Amino acid sequence: MKSRKVTLFLNSDRGVVPKGSAEIFFRKVKFWKGDEAEEAPPVFNVDGVNYIHAKVAGLMFVATTRANVSPSLVLELLQRIARVIKDYLGVLNEDSLRKNFVLVYELLDEVIDFGYPQMTSTEVLKSYVFNEPIVVDSSRMPTLGPAVMFMQSTKRMPGTAVTKSVVANEPGVRKRDEIFVDIIEKISVTFSSSGYILTSEIDGTIQMKSYLSGNPDIRLALNEDLSIGRNVGNSMYDYRSSAGGGTVILDDCNFHESVHLDNFDLDRTLSLVPPDGEFSVMNYRMTQEFKPPFRINALIEEAGPLKAEVIIKIRADFSSSVTGNTIVVQMPVPKYTTRVSFELESGAIGQATDFKETNKKLEWSLNKIVGGAEHTLRAKLTFSQESHGNLTKEAGPVSMNFTIPMYNASKLQVRYLQIAKKSKTYNPYRWVRYVTQANSYVARL
Repeated sequence: MKSRKVTLFLNSDRGVVPKGSAEIFFRKVKFWKGDEAEEAPPVFNVDGVNYIHAKVAGLMFVATTRANVSPSLVLELLQRIARVIKDYLGVLNEDSLRKNFVLVYELLDEVIDFGYPQMTSTEVLKSYVFNEPIVVDSSRMPTLGPAVMFMQSTKRMPGTAVTKSVVANEPGVRKRDEIFVDIIEKISVTFSSSGYILTSEIDGTIQMKSYLSGNPDIRLALNEDLSIGRNVGNSMYDYRSSAGGGTVILDDCNFHESVHLDNFDLDRTLSLVPPDGEFSVMNYRMTQEFKPPFRINALIEEAGPLKAEVIIKIRADFSSSVTGNTIVVQMPVPKYTTRVSFELESGAIGQATDFKETNKKLEWSLNKIVGGAEHTLRAKLTFSQESHGNLTKEAGPVSMNFTIPMYNASKLQVRYLQIAKKSKTYNPYRWVRYVTQANSYVARL
């Protein structure tokens, strides 16, 4: 049975957009036909109506308008709406939306008034929205969010960590005081055909979700040698472990409005009273050279009349105590490729290959890669016609997606998380987690 995508529609034009816009959007996205695009873009226009959508946890949040609005603003609004709904429902999926339709409608009525955004703060909305959510058992639902990525740490988080509502009160259950801090980094790297790094960048965020009662003061300490602003000629490229020290130089950063920076220049500590719900304490960007977690080498060459061979090697350049998950490697092949046969290493476990004939792509999936490991894929291509010149111009580049729990490439670390004590026995749970994901990880042929 194929999974269905639930769509949440926001009509910003007070009845100007036709009533059938939801069906138009669904059919357009499902049967999208664009210039070499597999999926519909976040923004497109049909019959004068702008459709702007964001995918969050397998769901689609859509806004429609005839006006010439800023797509970035609307996409940010949709992401914030999804976050507010998740804060209230705990679990963001089809079942929770259906069971809490009245609550979601009430939230949207407060967030958007007559097509104009009003507020997206969970803490402020608690003063206006009084319906209690119907709690959905997350254990019966497939994991849609990043929660499963953190289960490999030695200190495991509780199973309900990221699926609890910030407003629901369970009868007979004592509220557990705990706080979660996630350092999430999305890295972009481009390798040349000979393996050298052409471009590299890290977009990171420090996410916080608080279940602390009484809103206590919090101090979050970062690396003491953290520098803001790039110094020309200063290279950070070394091969030490990401868990080690070393100067961290960020190009720029911004902070949540609740963060106080009185001592930030002195000892790199952030002081704040965390609001309810999930929020970004700090966003940062780094373009200094860093050690990429994976190395990719790819080669394509002719192997006879109407044939070619592809060799792809990936190496995990991180500690053996760290494991990369859900690795997917893709490579476009010439349009006249008719058949592909794959050859994996002997004894390969948890690996799968596929030839996407509709868009002419090779796909190589690996469940996990342990640090220090190296894997190779060989593929033999069969063509319907002779190649027109250089094969490297008709194939590639190789792209890679992955998730690495408890690893961060920038070396940004949380030294300590201090919570103001209300009593001698007050000792809330603290969870600090790291994860690195691929944003654009590409190797040229």
